[in-house]
Amino acid sequence: MKMVLFSMLFIGSFLFMEFWAWFSHKYIMHGFLWVLHKDHHIRDGRKLERNDWFAVMFGLPSVWLIMHGLNRDNFFTLAIGLGIALYGLAYFLFHDLYVHQRIRIPKIENRYLRATLKAHEEHHQKGKSKNFGFLMAPLKYYKEEFSKK
Repeated sequence: MKMVLFSMLFIGSFLFMEFWAWFSHKYIMHGFLWVLHKDHHIRDGRKLERNDWFAVMFGLPSVWLIMHGLNRDNFFTLAIGLGIALYGLAYFLFHDLYVHQRIRIPKIENRYLRATLKAHEEHHQKGKSKNFGFLMAPLKYYKEEFSKK
């Protein structure tokens, strides 16, 4: 039973992070902390951006939850911290490596990646204020991909 609860907390925290990423991207990064995020919208080949501070800010709670879980034998906080950490890894691999090619990797072709990539590319177009999610694009992009022959 403990493993089932651990798994539910782990998966639930990973899934919740997509909502949190959307919310914080829309209302914090494009809001009062735009000063840190705006350089991310200037694609000039830099490897480091002020925007990278968000990884530190969002990573600290994960590290604290994991350490707390390990030090106090608290599997609740450990599961949540690991779920957040896995989301951070997925974000890094998809957003920083695959989408923005901060380290060159080959592009993999499939409908999910094309749809999500298109949504993110539209987010970066000047004057666009939409598509704030990271790992999930709005449904219209998937519908466009599945309607292609």
